[in-house]
Amino acid sequence: MQESELNYFKEILESRKDQIVKNISGVNAELFQLSSLELNDEGDHASVNNNSMVESAIVNQQQKELREIEVTLAKIANGDYGICEMCEDSIGFQRLKVKPHAIYCIDCREIVEKSS
Repeated sequence: MQESELNYFKEILESRKDQIVKNISGVNAELFQLSSLELNDEGDHASVNNNSMVESAIVNQQQKELREIEVTLAKIANGDYGICEMCEDSIGFQRLKVKPHAIYCIDCREIVEKSS
């Protein structure tokens, strides 16, 4: 992969990483505010619990994506970026444009999904 392509993906990944960190901070602040509310009835409790569960699920998903991005940025630094972890062939440029932190090429991704 050319240096300009690596820089392109690195910028995308770093931008997404920054956005996820901001999102997680915002959600954590919101969860803290929800936990400090004085709730007067069961409906309020149910609403806050529902919001907390949804927000927690979002945070968990974003933390997973953040870990994947950090691993991918390390691969860029090590010169291992864009290589399928299963077959060790190059991951196509178009696939990386759609999911810059992809670890499998299209064929191997389908194999992994079918075996799950």
